[in-house]
Amino acid sequence: MNRLTVLPVEFTTGGITNTIYPAIVCDETEMVLFDCGYPGFFPLLTSAAAAAGFDCSKLTKIFITHHDYDHMGALAEFKQAYPQVQIIASCIEEPYISGRRKSLRLQQAEDIYPTLPEEQKDFARNFQQKLQEMKHVAVDCCVSDKARLDCCGGIEVVATPGHMPGHISLYLHDYKTLITGDALTMENSDLAMANPQYTLDMATAKESIKKLLTYDIEQIICYHGGSYTGNCREALQRLVR
Repeated sequence: MNRLTVLPVEFTTGGITNTIYPAIVCDETEMVLFDCGYPGFFPLLTSAAAAAGFDCSKLTKIFITHHDYDHMGALAEFKQAYPQVQIIASCIEEPYISGRRKSLRLQQAEDIYPTLPEEQKDFARNFQQKLQEMKHVAVDCCVSDKARLDCCGGIEVVATPGHMPGHISLYLHDYKTLITGDALTMENSDLAMANPQYTLDMATAKESIKKLLTYDIEQIICYHGGSYTGNCREALQRLVR
């Protein structure tokens, strides 16, 4: 059965309720998950998948769009539970996901820390600690721009650097759907650029959005915000103007 499903995963931290939107696509032989939540989110994601009719023990691949801890935090849990799963990420992100290089988000947090007012430093230290404690996982397959996997109707890698240098989005050919990771977000039911506070290079991020105009897109799935099914081309053009 060929199927693409967005998995709304709701959670509460600090009294605030939030939702992330990973996605699963499958065909007769493959089941692919795109990003996997914060550390400890394994039961939340597998429960959301089960509610949508998916058995995560049948996962064959997990794409990680970039190494932020809300996208790869539960990766070690998935790999431990399902060792057969192939982990796929960009060649640039691989050293950070595997732990061979220091997280760029951690480096950013450390660089900013001395400039923060005292009342923000406790939160900042806790954030740094979470990044330091995140478990790393070996990447089984490194991919580059335009790489295509001939499964689930065709999954094409689209390099979308800016938020992170090795950030990738995934274009699902049969579904005319773009999974954006953090290259785009949804705000008030409309597409928006990645949050500048967490984007390492906004100029490059904007150039990445221009690149998306070459694809025939009918649906955009944002990890933060969910699905956009309006006029995708018009929305993207508005962002790059």
